[in-house]
Amino acid sequence: MNHSIDIDVGGTFTDCFATADGTWVSAKVPTTHHDLSVCFSNALEAIAGQLGRPVEDMLADTGVLRYSTTIGINALIERTGPKLGLITTRGFEDTIYVGRSRQWGDGLPVEQVRDLATIRKPEPLIPRELVAGIRERVDSSGRVLMPLDPDDVREQVQTLVDRGATGFVVALLWSFANPEHELAVQEVIREEYPDTYLGNFPVICSHQVSPRVGEYARTMTAVVDAYTHAALSDQLFRIGEMCRKRGYQRPLMLVHNSGGSKKLTRTRAIDTHAAGPAAGVFGTATVARLYGLDDVLFTDVGGTSFDIAVVSGRAISSYDFRPIFDRWRVQGSFVETKSIGAGGGSIAWIDEALGRLHVGPRSAGSMPGPVAYDQGGEEPTVTDADLVLGMLDPDYYLGGRFPLDVDSAREAITDRIAKPLGVDTDEAAWRIHHLANAVMGQEIFTEVALKGHDPKDFTIVAAGGAGPVHACGYADFVGARRVLALPFSSVFCAFGSSGMDVMHIYERTRRLALTRFMQPDAPADLDAFNEVVDELRAEAERDFALEGFTPDQLHLELEVDMRFGTQLNSTRVKAPKPHLSSQEDVAELCAAFVDEFGRQFSPEAAFPQAGIDIQELHLKAWVPATPAALPESSLDGPDATAARTGNRPVHWGPGHGTVETPVYRHERLRPGNRFDGPAIVEASDTTIVVPPGWDLTLDAYGTCVLERTTGEEVRP
Repeated sequence: MNHSIDIDVGGTFTDCFATADGTWVSAKVPTTHHDLSVCFSNALEAIAGQLGRPVEDMLADTGVLRYSTTIGINALIERTGPKLGLITTRGFEDTIYVGRSRQWGDGLPVEQVRDLATIRKPEPLIPRELVAGIRERVDSSGRVLMPLDPDDVREQVQTLVDRGATGFVVALLWSFANPEHELAVQEVIREEYPDTYLGNFPVICSHQVSPRVGEYARTMTAVVDAYTHAALSDQLFRIGEMCRKRGYQRPLMLVHNSGGSKKLTRTRAIDTHAAGPAAGVFGTATVARLYGLDDVLFTDVGGTSFDIAVVSGRAISSYDFRPIFDRWRVQGSFVETKSIGAGGGSIAWIDEALGRLHVGPRSAGSMPGPVAYDQGGEEPTVTDADLVLGMLDPDYYLGGRFPLDVDSAREAITDRIAKPLGVDTDEAAWRIHHLANAVMGQEIFTEVALKGHDPKDFTIVAAGGAGPVHACGYADFVGARRVLALPFSSVFCAFGSSGMDVMHIYERTRRLALTRFMQPDAPADLDAFNEVVDELRAEAERDFALEGFTPDQLHLELEVDMRFGTQLNSTRVKAPKPHLSSQEDVAELCAAFVDEFGRQFSPEAAFPQAGIDIQELHLKAWVPATPAALPESSLDGPDATAARTGNRPVHWGPGHGTVETPVYRHERLRPGNRFDGPAIVEASDTTIVVPPGWDLTLDAYGTCVLERTTGEEVRP
């Protein structure tokens, strides 16, 4: 089995990256939101066409097929999930409505949060009339204080069914310490509505989705998982069946937001949210190691969003342990990425009250798309502005497969932007392009600076269909001096997933005291710690056995959430050893925590005299994958004349105006070719824009390396 195929569904386009016999090919097709299996199939057809093989033959020769999907998050954003009933401990029915006071405005774009009218709690995914409390109680140690009454459960279940519930979430107090009652509720529902009935109901238990402390976040994790489960399983099993019928012989693998992948049958719905950007971060770490770079920024400009992440030390360096999906705070260990509404499809509009230009966060998406798509769009977008400026060729968009209507784009910008601002059309288009760069640059600066880094020290990886168009522009805003546009930059997230490990993360909340207040020599309970680790390891070995792996193939890494005795929040630390065999091992773990705490905050803030506690344990288990090998070519000279296709007028803004700009064809460039900007490089799936003050060199891997040749930095 020589092939590997990776497919990434985006808001506007679906990307595909495939390897075969040491080479790679890529494809980009429009996303079909009405049925994502259609764009999935179209991507396979496009790849098979490039390989010169029928889809059936290609799939039969494919060893792994990975898929990162937006089905789940789309159901959440569009509120198209099922009508769920929530069963919880009596007296705690309002937990998801009380929530957390600081969640107001969580997850909203900054420009919306500034409007106080929008800072409100989100509309509940489960209405109050579909929440039922049952008589039961377990304490924090897992001891049953009030036994469950099955008749009470049946009564509440029937009430919720009569009110329209078509599925259930069970989230009981302290169930992660003792899941006995949640499992009993699940069994009652299955007895009442077994699989043999047409009206059987799916049941999601919170301890199975997130066995961690935190009543609100644990409940919302289960709710979000259940809310997106139906849409996801429906389409994915249909896609899996389609692949099997067309010759694919192995399980469909889903990319996870944890930075790994799993079989479809071993995946929770919540694991798939933001999986595409997570794959992009993984790919950026691969590129960092290839080029020997310590500080790299992943930036992905798609049609709908702009995603960024920091990669430091040539590895994924940042995880979000308290992520927010839409506006819901959930639990998990997910690769940290930031996303804003800025992309090629972002709509440019005028604030009539202030007479100011804005770009995004609303997007035209893929349907109707930018005005230039000629699919009914009427509002000008960033892509329309890039086209009017001359940066895009209307006859060579997506290699000529998707011609653009430049006249309609110009008319929309003239009527909706230029006339209200009192400027000509070229100036209006430049302001849209420039403002989009500024918005993206500000997001980069904030993200990097808040992590304690200087953006000037970073190399930027330009990903996404519009990434190479705008990368030098937003690099100027943060002072970055180098941009890498890989030969597959347009499908970079699909490339990233091609090297992803098969990985699971197992988590448990266990409160264990390692040292006590003013008693640093008091012995810790080593058996209690090791018992949890052994449980997690056994669970990992069982799951990987179901995926066809043996225990000796597994790589394991233990992380522990620790805190000083007086703290509310904890700090995650990589455990030096997976088991604690002696008090010396305890001292080594405590020292690792104090060091990590001091690195993140301040060494002076450490207070070990207060005692050191463990809050949670996290075991990462994985089977390594092999990233796609990038063929390396010998270098030719700098002369790029053979790749030049001519000139066209491009507007470069104040100080430059409209300039007859050289245009090059990417596939004709040879490694070693170099030229100064301004210039345009056209590829079959993207355009690399080289502004004045930048130069471009094609390296041995086929990467366009863009470097700033002036010392000037641009500011908004």
